[in-house]
Amino acid sequence: QVQLVESGGGLVQAGGSLRLSCAASGRTFSSYVMGWFRQAPGKERETVARISWSGGTITSYADTVKGRFTISKDNAKNTVYLQMNRLKPEDTAVYFCAARRLSDSVFPYWGQGTQVTVSS
Repeated sequence: QVQLVESGGGLVQAGGSLRLSCAASGRTFSSYVMGWFRQAPGKERETVARISWSGGTITSYADTVKGRFTISKDNAKNTVYLQMNRLKPEDTAVYFCAARRLSDSVFPYWGQGTQVTVSS
């Protein structure tokens, strides 16, 4: 059974940092595309960052977080991280971790989410 468990959310002041973790279990995710998504109240879910491997590590970021957030992966621990620096109040949302195979067009595996609140 595939399971993704996020942790590391919390309340932080603007300009601060948080590191989210996503522990994956149920299979080996080294060849999977892993992503972080977020959803703020009243807004649609948006992609924050993705990481995959195809001859090398490939990462992508939403323009709103580029230069502030860093996605990384520890294959030995089956864990994906999202380092969030210089946080802004508009980063407040529930953050979700998700996984899919390279051949999948959608993310079928999702975590339960972790709340990130940035105060001004």
